[in-house]
Amino acid sequence: MPAEKAQPTATEAIEFLTRELIECGRDFHHRGWSLGTSSNYSVVTDREPLTLLMTGSGFDKGRLQPDQFVMVDENAQSLEGDFPKPSAEALLHTVLAKHGAGAVLHTHSVAATVLSEHFLKDGGLRIAGYEMLKGLAGIGTHESEAWIEIFPNTQDIAALATVIDARLQDPASVLRHGFLMAGHGLYTWGENLAAARRQIEVLEFLFEVVTQKRLLFGSF
Repeated sequence: MPAEKAQPTATEAIEFLTRELIECGRDFHHRGWSLGTSSNYSVVTDREPLTLLMTGSGFDKGRLQPDQFVMVDENAQSLEGDFPKPSAEALLHTVLAKHGAGAVLHTHSVAATVLSEHFLKDGGLRIAGYEMLKGLAGIGTHESEAWIEIFPNTQDIAALATVIDARLQDPASVLRHGFLMAGHGLYTWGENLAAARRQIEVLEFLFEVVTQKRLLFGSF
């Protein structure tokens, strides 16, 4: 019988996930979603205790290097010293991970920035009737809608993390696929990195469609 394939070591698993996040950065930079040092990405590496691998603060996401990532605990504190520093928004990643997310991705596209400011007064953006909605978790038909909640931009990330935590504990909450920060960008997540990446691609496509449609018909 063929020999069983050896399971990757913990170090090998971290190296693989690091390469995958580097690829996300290059791809998202190329698409205009993560320009300059904007954005942050994370993936859960352990549940007991909760540990995340995430991008360090202040690095160009189109040119990420393996030493520009940091391991953080459930409180978004670095497990590896003072450099690199975790993103200032690391608490948003950890609170989402506590509610089951296996990976969290945050982008700063033009479409997300424009729409998040325009629809802030409505509390969110409703997108309905598009085939691409079927790419979002739990949606199986274009005859559906997604509600993307919008929060005011803030430097008090701890307070926003508390709000997000409460939303996710509420059975009636519609916070399912992602949320926007006004004038800032998109947060979305998935059970693993592939699922989170799919959600980014679907939502960014839909944001672009809504933006182009409104520009074409003079709705802005």
